[in-house]
This record gives sequence, C-alpha cells and structure tokens, in this order.
Amino acid sequence: MAAYTTIDNPELYFQVKLYTGNGASSHAITLDGDENMQPDWVWIKYRTAAGGHNLFDSVRGATKRLRTDSANGENTGADTLTSFDSDGFSLGADTTGDGVNLSGYSNVAWCWKESATAGFDIVAYTGNGSNRTISHSLSAVPKFYMVKDRSHTHDWRGYHASLGADKNISWGMTAAEQTGSNYWQDTVPTSSVFSLGNQNETNQSSHTFVNYLFSEVQGFSKFGKFTGNGNVDGPFVYTGFRPAMVMCKRTDSTGSWYICDIKRVGFNGRPNNTASVGNPELAAQSNRSEAGGNTNVMDIFSNGFKLIQSGAEINASGGTFIFMAFANSPFTNSSGVPNNAR
Repeated sequence: MAAYTTIDNPELYFQVKLYTGNGASSHAITLDGDENMQPDWVWIKYRTAAGGHNLFDSVRGATKRLRTDSANGENTGADTLTSFDSDGFSLGADTTGDGVNLSGYSNVAWCWKESATAGFDIVAYTGNGSNRTISHSLSAVPKFYMVKDRSHTHDWRGYHASLGADKNISWGMTAAEQTGSNYWQDTVPTSSVFSLGNQNETNQSSHTFVNYLFSEVQGFSKFGKFTGNGNVDGPFVYTGFRPAMVMCKRTDSTGSWYICDIKRVGFNGRPNNTASVGNPELAAQSNRSEAGGNTNVMDIFSNGFKLIQSGAEINASGGTFIFMAFANSPFTNSSGVPNNAR
C-alpha cells in the first residue's frame, strides 16, 4: 500500500508568513513553524495597500527582484530582501510604493524551500534561440512551471500538466490559455528535463531566464483543474491535505490568478455568519490590495478546498480552472493518523 504522504511536516518546505513593515534598515522576519525552514523562494505582497508582487530566490541571489504583475526584467535593490536566513529572511529599508518594508504596512510572504523531496526546483539558464532540453533536479515529472526572462521585458510563460504541452499561461496576464508549440516544443517534461522551443519569451538567445518547477508530492502539493458551477455552493476540490495556500486561474476565458491562504483575515471566513468577511484573494497579475479583490472566495478543509463565490473569475458555470495548492498538514500522516479540519 502506498504511503499516505512522504512529508509529515509541510512547514519544513512551505510556510505562509504575515508581517508588518517597520522601515528599518535591518528587519529580520522569523517564520512561524514549529521547526526552522530556510526559504529559497520568497514571494511578498502588500495586503492592505496597492503594491507590486516581489519575488526573490536563492539561485538568482538576495536583493534581485522579479514581479508577477510586471513583464519587466529583474532589478536589484540593495535594501529589499537582503538574506535568506535559517528560519526566515531579512529585509532592508525598502519603503517605495512597491517595497517590502514600508512602515506600518501589512504584508504576506509565501515561502518555499527548494527540495526534490518537496517537488520544487529553481533552474537558471541562458537562452539559445533553438529547440533544446534543460535538466532539472526534481527526479519526478514536473506538473507546473513558470519561466521569466530576467534580463529583458517579456511576459511570464508557464506550463500546467492539465492543459497539455501545446498550451501556455502567464502569471502577468488575465488572458485565457494560449496555444503555441514553440514554447515547449509540444513536448511533455520528463523526470530529468523540460523542453524549450525557439520562442523569445522562454529561450531568446543570450537572454538569462529563471524557471520555477514543481512536481506533485502526495500529501504536500497538488496541481489540477476543476469545473465551476456558478453557485456560492461551489465545487469541492480534493487535494489530500489541508492547504496552506491555493492559487487558481480560469483558463477557458479571462480571469485573475487568485490566491488564498490560511493566515490572512477571514480564512474559512464569515465568522459569526458575517457574509461580508471571507477568505480574501490577492491576484498574481495585479498590484491590488485585498480590499480591491473578491472576498468569500473559498473555504479550506482538512482534505481540500471548496469555492463559495459565484463570480466569473472564481467559479463561472462550466468554466475551466487550474490550481496549485501546498499543504499546511496532510489529510493522513505517514503513520495513518488523520488530520482534523480547522
């Protein structure tokens, strides 16, 4: 019988952290998990004010920022994220409108550790403008990845297994899935390589790129799709774990990349049956605040999530949606002990 999960404590590989900026030149952020985790990828977003998404990773190096809500290339800010620490990360006095440490501003940080065990790999490469394959270190077939040209202005481009290798999507746009065989050569990735065509956005000669790749790990991560029903009593999506973070995107039409997690106000919301408060979304392609998006988006359970919003971007009747989800705790641990709902 297959193991329920290989990761009993997901906090070793993924955590959500809320923090308030203080504007200081050195602001250490400690993660909340019971065990230490040194992140390799940190994605930061203002919650209560408009501001860009800020992505940092250990392969490109601290202080080097990308944004999902912008096609711009990488920029370096000496006072942004200054280090990846043994149990968190440190910030400088990055107090610009799209910064990470503006005094008094609330932020959320989604943090991943690079590990084949947890199915996450960061690959940096230089484009050559021709069909090719590039190695990764997952030792498993990737289910999702997203590529960004670091050195020039190009849209993000991504692969999701449920769409097929002739399709691509972009964190930076609300557009539906697009067809183009020159992105991935219409070739499904393998347990050792992913394929690139001659498309400039993913392989322009001499440009530098980064690719964030994920394989699926039972009890820890899930990448799939669901069909909306256009009702506040929306579809339940089984993951096999209690999600810590869920990102969804409508692919048959335009729609936001909406993000929910277990730490921000209103999780499994409607406290005291207050309909105006619910798990609020942030959107990968937009700099909007929580207040600028939808609330009452989803409820999160011990084994998946359920849509509780009928909007076209969230749960359109007959609409096709892809998702990626990461665990807070497995539904059943490796000893067969079940988890409880929140």
